[in-house]
Amino acid sequence: MQEARSHASSERVVDEIDRARAQEYALLAILLSRSPDAQMIERLALLRGDASPLGVAHAVLAEAASQADETTAAREYFDLFTGLGQGQLLPYASHYLTGSLYGRPLARVREAFRHLGIESAAGHSEPEDHVAILCEIMAGLVGGDIPGPAGIDREFFEKHLAPWVRRFFVDLEQAKSADFYACVGSLGLTFVDIEMEAFALSA
Repeated sequence: MQEARSHASSERVVDEIDRARAQEYALLAILLSRSPDAQMIERLALLRGDASPLGVAHAVLAEAASQADETTAAREYFDLFTGLGQGQLLPYASHYLTGSLYGRPLARVREAFRHLGIESAAGHSEPEDHVAILCEIMAGLVGGDIPGPAGIDREFFEKHLAPWVRRFFVDLEQAKSADFYACVGSLGLTFVDIEMEAFALSA
C-alpha cells in the first residue's frame, strides 16, 4: 500500500527495535487496507511466535492464515469494511471520536500530514484518518522513511491513534463475521498496548 508519500528523505539511524515496530505497523497497514492475496496468506502462515504476548499473537495469526484462503479472507474483509453500502466497522478516527465521518480528527490528521511534508498518493480517495493509512504513516515515521524530529512517532501516535485505535481493534477482534480478521484484531490490540506501555514508560 502506498496511500501517502513524503518528498523528503531521512538519514536517521534506525535500530533493531524500531525496525521491528515499523514492520508491525506495515503489516497492520497492509491487512487493514485490503484483503490478503494467496501469497500473503502463505507468508503469514509461516510467522513464528514465542511466549511473549506479541509472539503469541503472531502464532495465532499464523494458525488462522493456515486455515484461510484468498476467497474467504476477501469475503471477511468485504463484510467487515465494505459490505453493501457500508461494512460492520468504520475504521476511521472521525467515526470513533465524533460518531461521523470527515470530522475534526480528519482535519487534524491532514494538518499533521502538511507539517510532515506528506501528500496523498494520486488516485486514492480514502479519508486520511483511515486506520490503515495511519498505520502506514507510523511505519514510515518509526522506520525512518518519513523524516521528522526525535519523538515524532510518539507524538503522531498519541495525537492520532491512541484516543481511539484500541477500541477499533477490540471491535475487530469481537466482530461477528470475523475469523481470520479477529486474529488481525488481536494482533493490533496486543501491539498498540505494547506501544502505549512503552511510550508511558519513556515519558
